[in-house]
Amino acid sequence: MNLHLDEISVKQVRGVSALKEGELHAFGIFTVKDLLEYYPYRYEDYRLRSLSDVKSGDKITIQAKVIGTPVMQRYGGKSRLSCKMMAEERMFTATWFNRQFLRDQLIAGREIILNGKWEQQRMQLTVSDSEFPDQGVKRGGTLQPVYSIGANITQTWIRKIIAQALVQYGDMIPEILPHDILQKYKMLPRKQAISIIHLPEDTKEGQQGRQRMVYEELFLFQLKMQAYRAVTRGRMDGIVHTVQNAVVREFVRSLPFELTDAQKKVELEILHDMRATYCMNRLLQGDVGSGKTIIAAIALYTTVRSGLQGALMVPTEILAEQHLRSLVRLFEPFGISVGLLTGSVTGRKRKDLLASLQMGMIDVVVGTHALIQDEVFFRDLGLVVTDEQHRFGVNQRSVLRRKGYNPDVLTMTATPIPRTLAITAFGDMDVSTITERPKGRIPITTYWVKHSLMDRVLGFISKEVDQGRQAYLICPLIEESEKIDVQNVIDLHIQMQQAFPTYRVGILHGRMTPAEKEEIMQAFNNNEVHLLVSTTVVEVGVDVPNATLMIIMDADRFGLSQLHQLRGRVGRGAHASFCILIADPKSEVGQERMRVMTETDDGFEVSRRDLDLRGPGDFFGTKQSGLPEFRLADMVSDFAVLEQARDDVAVLVGDASFWTSSSYEPLRRYLQQEEVFQENLID
Repeated sequence: MNLHLDEISVKQVRGVSALKEGELHAFGIFTVKDLLEYYPYRYEDYRLRSLSDVKSGDKITIQAKVIGTPVMQRYGGKSRLSCKMMAEERMFTATWFNRQFLRDQLIAGREIILNGKWEQQRMQLTVSDSEFPDQGVKRGGTLQPVYSIGANITQTWIRKIIAQALVQYGDMIPEILPHDILQKYKMLPRKQAISIIHLPEDTKEGQQGRQRMVYEELFLFQLKMQAYRAVTRGRMDGIVHTVQNAVVREFVRSLPFELTDAQKKVELEILHDMRATYCMNRLLQGDVGSGKTIIAAIALYTTVRSGLQGALMVPTEILAEQHLRSLVRLFEPFGISVGLLTGSVTGRKRKDLLASLQMGMIDVVVGTHALIQDEVFFRDLGLVVTDEQHRFGVNQRSVLRRKGYNPDVLTMTATPIPRTLAITAFGDMDVSTITERPKGRIPITTYWVKHSLMDRVLGFISKEVDQGRQAYLICPLIEESEKIDVQNVIDLHIQMQQAFPTYRVGILHGRMTPAEKEEIMQAFNNNEVHLLVSTTVVEVGVDVPNATLMIIMDADRFGLSQLHQLRGRVGRGAHASFCILIADPKSEVGQERMRVMTETDDGFEVSRRDLDLRGPGDFFGTKQSGLPEFRLADMVSDFAVLEQARDDVAVLVGDASFWTSSSYEPLRRYLQQEEVFQENLID
C-alpha cells in the first residue's frame, strides 16, 4: 500500500521524539506533509558582505580576524564581551552580550565569521551569532530560513528536522499541478520548489520556489470553489421557485418607495437563480444603506409564495429585533407570519416557536446563531439569507443550509470589496452588487477634529438635539484600561450626563443582557433617549432615521471599514447628517484613515483604501469569512496570480476529462479531502 505524506506521522522523522511531537502539534504540525509545508516567513542573510558596502543599522555577516585581547564587563548578573577585530584593513569592535564562554576562544590572529548589527559611527558590530571557520563553517555564505515557532522549539532544531524530512521523504512529494500548467509557466517541479523554499542557495532561487507554491495555493483555492460550483450546478437538484412575476410585482408595488435601478437589476438576478433547477449561492454586496434588506425581503416573499419557508440569520440580537419589525411591517398585509429566534427567546415561548416552525405555521424566521442549534427543524426550508456574512464562519452558514433539502442561499455584506476581487475571492458564489444609494438619501458630512476641540463638539450635539434630533457617541472600550489610553464607554456616559443634565443619555455595550440592550434601543428608537453612548455593538444594521449625528471617540483605533459601518448608522432619514471623528493619531496609518473618511463616503472606495492599509487578512477577517489562511500567498500582492489561477481553473473544470482522467487524480483526491465536498458531493 502506497502511503501519502499526509498519512505519515511527523514522529517518523528521525530526531522527533514523543516530547517534540507534542510540541509540534501545538503549531498544527501532525504529519510529514504538515512539516514540509510549514514554510519560513523570512530568511536570515548570512552571505558575507564588505564593510565598504554597508550602512549604519544594517544587519550584516562579515569575516574578520581577532587582533585584540577580549575584555569582559559584568553588571547585574549580565555580561558584555568586547574585542578588537580587523576586516579589510579596517579596525572595529565586536561586542557580545552574555557570551562569556567565547573569551577563551578569541585568540589573536584567529579568523571568525560575525553576524550582527553594524554601527558606523562607533565602528562597532553588536554580534548576534558567530562561528570559527577552523571549526567548520555552518552558515557563512548562505540564507537561513526563519520559522514562526516558540516554546522549546528553536530555529536550529526546526531547520534540522525539516532538512531531515526532506532527506527521508522528499522523493515522496507528489506533483499536483497538471503537466500543461507546469509547461505553460515553466514552473519548478513541486518537490524542488518545496525544497528550495526551505533551503535556498540565494534570494532568486527562493523566490522561484515561492512563486511556484503561491500559484499552487491560489490554484487549489480556486479549484475548490469552482469545482464545487460546477458540481452543485450540474446536479440540478435545487428548489425551483414557481411564483409568477405578477405576484412578486404586487409585493414590490406595496413598498413605500421605488426601487433603484441597481436594486431592480439585483432583484432580477436573484429571481432568475431562484427559478432555476440549481441551488442559488449568491453574494449580495452593497454599501451601508444601499437597500440590501429590501432585496432580501423580496426573495423571502418569493419563497413563501412558492409554498416554502425562509430563514434570515443575523449576527446580533439587536439586528434580529430590527429585521423582525421591518419584515412584519412589510409582510403583515399579505398574511405572512414572521417569527423570532434568539438566545433570549426561552421557555414556553421558545417551545411554541420551534413547534410552529416545524409544522410550517411560521413562514419566515429571523434569528441569530440560535437558528443553527440541533433542536431547530423546518417543515420545508426554501431560502437561507445570511446578513453580514463575514460575521459567521463558513461552517455556521453550512449548518443552517442543511436544515433544508438544498435550499437557495443568499449571503449579504455591507463591507463591499472591488467587484473583480469579490468574483475571484468568492469564486463559489455569484456576485450581485448594489452600486447606488436609494433616491433622496442625503450624503453624510464627515469631520475630523482633535480632542482639544471637544467643547465645540458638545456645542454641535446641543444644536442637533435641540432641533429634535439624536446622536450616537461611540468609543472602543467598556471600562478604563491601563494598557490603552482611550475613551471608555462608562466614563463617557458619565461625562455626557454631566455635560447635558437636561438630556436623557443612554448606554449600550456588549456586557449588558439582551433584555437591557433591547430596552435601551427601543427607547432610542422612540426618541426617549437623546444621546446613546455605545461600543461598536451598533456597528451593524441599526436603523434609527431620527439619529443625525455620529461621534466616534479615538477614531484612529478603528479600521476604515468599521468606521464606515458606524458612519452608516446616520443619514437614514430626511435630515442632513454628520459624522465627527475625534482623534489625535500618532501614526501615519491612523492619520491616513482620518483623511480617507473625510474625503469620501463611497463604501467601495473606503474598502479599497482599507485593503491597501490593512492587508487582506484583517480586511476579510479570514477566520470568519470562509477564506483560507494561505501559507504563502497574499490576496492583494498576489492578485494577478489569483486571477490567472482563476482563469486556468475555469478552463480545467469546464473540460469533461477533468472528472475522469487519471492525469487529474491528485487534484480530485485534494477535492475529496475538503470538508465542503465530503458534506455535499460525496454520497
